[in-house]
Amino acid sequence: MLKDVLAGRPAALAAVAAALLAGAPGMRASDFSWSELLSKASPAAGATGVCPDTPLRLVFKSPPELGTAGRITIRDADGTVVEAIDIGARTGAKTIGGLSGFKYYPVIVEGNQATIYPLNGELRYHRTYTVTVDAGVFRFGPEASPALGQTGAWRFTTRGAPPAAGPARLTVAADGTGDFCTVQGALDFIPDGNTTPTTVFIRSGTYTELVFFTNKHAVTLLGEDRKKTVIAYANNERFNAAGGNPYGAGANPVLAARHIYRRAVLLAHRVNGLTIENLTIRNTTPHGGSQAEAIILNGTPEARAVIAHVDLSSFQDTLQINGQAYIEDSAIEGDVDFMWGTGPCFFENCGCRSVRSAGYYTQIRNPAANHGYVYHRCTFDGAPGVAGNYLSRIAPGRFPDSEVVLVDCVLTSAVNPAGWLLQGAGDTSRIQFWECGSRDGSGGPADVSGRLPASRQLRLPADAGVAANYSDPAFVLGSGWNPRDANGADRK
Repeated sequence: MLKDVLAGRPAALAAVAAALLAGAPGMRASDFSWSELLSKASPAAGATGVCPDTPLRLVFKSPPELGTAGRITIRDADGTVVEAIDIGARTGAKTIGGLSGFKYYPVIVEGNQATIYPLNGELRYHRTYTVTVDAGVFRFGPEASPALGQTGAWRFTTRGAPPAAGPARLTVAADGTGDFCTVQGALDFIPDGNTTPTTVFIRSGTYTELVFFTNKHAVTLLGEDRKKTVIAYANNERFNAAGGNPYGAGANPVLAARHIYRRAVLLAHRVNGLTIENLTIRNTTPHGGSQAEAIILNGTPEARAVIAHVDLSSFQDTLQINGQAYIEDSAIEGDVDFMWGTGPCFFENCGCRSVRSAGYYTQIRNPAANHGYVYHRCTFDGAPGVAGNYLSRIAPGRFPDSEVVLVDCVLTSAVNPAGWLLQGAGDTSRIQFWECGSRDGSGGPADVSGRLPASRQLRLPADAGVAANYSDPAFVLGSGWNPRDANGADRK
């Protein structure tokens, strides 16, 4: 039978697994058959200097599936169980960034790789750990995997100490060559209440994680490559249903942070001076999977958040911003109200793409106290064949001060000729659905003859002063902030 196992014959592997489970006489719980199943384990057996926030990865020679029972167990060197993941429960709950109760996937299988996610902060510095995998945790068609690591073969040692306190720059690298392996690990290292400018440099790679932080200011999340630095997760309202924005218009101000939405890939709550730059954030929830943001920023009217050179994708509700933000040279993709919130927000040189027909680009809920969402030199288009999308929709009875203004934007055939949509009765006198200088996909003047009567076309030269104001982020964002001043005339 050993020859059959070494030849990778499934029936032989199943027989070994059955014998191990039964404790057959003369059958030692060894790992020999895994050499035929695995291409790579990470951390490698015997590895040292491992980041404590590392996910554990098994790369197989053929695609596995999760079984229905069994455990993946992490033990300290003295045998103490640090964590036991029951794969019979496909999901778990954990604390992220100090906020408890996030639902997550402890084990994710994609293609030939199975990734195991220990609880945040569970592994420590200067420790040695062993990992065991029960027989049957993975399956290859009808065949169950044998046990792994019962002889202590999968053992690794973490780094001796964390980085020095108060660094200006932290590096995240999925392959373990940085200060941290995860974005959340780096953010957790930054102290609560931080106001020291700190850059978290994220090397190219895909980071499958949920990211949450609060009360950590002056943080820059900087990707190495806009297309190759990717934070992704399948999070949504059905998966992580919770609260809303306690600082939004009409919300109860006594609601605590635990009541905020948790359905984004990245959520920053009550953070000032945040910059997210040069990366991709993707919510991988399938179409129809409910509200599923890539980013939620719950800031303040003086948050001074910047999103620059970023690609965001999801379906419903891709980008939600409640508070002050400047969004530059970014691509936002979705289908239903995929840019929404209370603002004030200024978008400049951005691409807004709808992935289905008869959808809505925005739903803006700003109060009278601040501006809404303003788009300057942006493009509103769609995937091939997409048409009939409204620039914005709102229920005036609920949000009578909704403001969406487009200045010098390109509107392709994906945009509905009416442009704007009001749903339900209510006072429309304060609604500001305005355009100035809209152009079609060929560069000529857009046909605005069929626009919603309640909307307004700003005409030059009569409305030159109004158009100039809405072309100025300092006017829209308020509080004396002009983000163009950060790096000269523009942030590019």
